[in-house]
Amino acid sequence: MKYTIQANTSGSRTIEITETHLETIEKYALLRNLIDSNGIIDEGVLDKLKLNCRSILETQDEVDKQLMDLCLDVIYNTNMKALGLHNLIMLFIEWEGKKQQPIESGETE
Repeated sequence: MKYTIQANTSGSRTIEITETHLETIEKYALLRNLIDSNGIIDEGVLDKLKLNCRSILETQDEVDKQLMDLCLDVIYNTNMKALGLHNLIMLFIEWEGKKQQPIESGETE
């Protein structure tokens, strides 16, 4: 499944996000502890995410193709700005919630 996030305030730039991208974010917990206590997502937070990804890629013995694709397609995408990161985080939260719904509804039956 593919999703599209708005990358800038005017809506003229978008980034396509795949299920694999979201799974890779989850696998590496890329969004965990990314945002400071002030809750503001700005270019500094995006830079922090880029550095975290670069660090992971540099310390691996073999390059994870899915992580590399996430970096090239989304995180280092020329359209990615702070708003795009905010929308990516919101999409991830929504995706994760939908993924856990069947588990939770199965427990209540």
